[in-house]
Amino acid sequence: MTSAVPPSPQTAPPPPATAEAVFGAALPLAQQYVARLATDGVTRGLIGPREVPRLWQRHVLNSAAVAEAVPDGARVVDVGSGAGLPGIPLALARPDIALTLVEPMARRVEFLEEMVAELATADGLRWRVVRGRAEERSVASAVGPVDVVTARAVAPLPRLVAWCRGLMRPGTQLVALVGSRTLEELPSLVRELEAAGMRDVHSRAVGASLGEAATTVVVMTRGAR
Repeated sequence: MTSAVPPSPQTAPPPPATAEAVFGAALPLAQQYVARLATDGVTRGLIGPREVPRLWQRHVLNSAAVAEAVPDGARVVDVGSGAGLPGIPLALARPDIALTLVEPMARRVEFLEEMVAELATADGLRWRVVRGRAEERSVASAVGPVDVVTARAVAPLPRLVAWCRGLMRPGTQLVALVGSRTLEELPSLVRELEAAGMRDVHSRAVGASLGEAATTVVVMTRGAR
């Protein structure tokens, strides 16, 4: 019986013209991140080999578009961060925010810690990694107060809210990157989400200037206790 051959690393695609407007002076760091996704991200099983040609549009710029929904100077926790999406592109586009990446799987945490060590070197960047699941009390304690919770295709919205409740105080926003099916189902989910303590549940288009990287997020706010 032969062992499976791991995927081969690939050459990172060049940044599209829109990337400079999004990342500004941090564009070289964004390119460094994309290069790591195309190499270590593939060999470690964090990114599928077929995703490499569209890393910028489908993953990195798509994640950075979330910045439009995040207030200035926010403390952001990215749950189920995986390879750092959307957290790392968001924080590169918005150096004013404080970023915590939460991830339970050891191999992903190792990659995230390497990325923090490599990328969060510029003055003023405040990044860290917490290993665990969003619903664990120890994680909430380690993360501390936050203004925004982000997530990308982590779980159906009602389950995501249940997992993240311990991270959210009244006024904390949840900004979720979701698929088209979830957007279609959103009107039927509002009552359930409100029963779970969320308010002002709505969808919001972001990244209109990014072409095919434009996306829609679901935004909601934790109500008073």
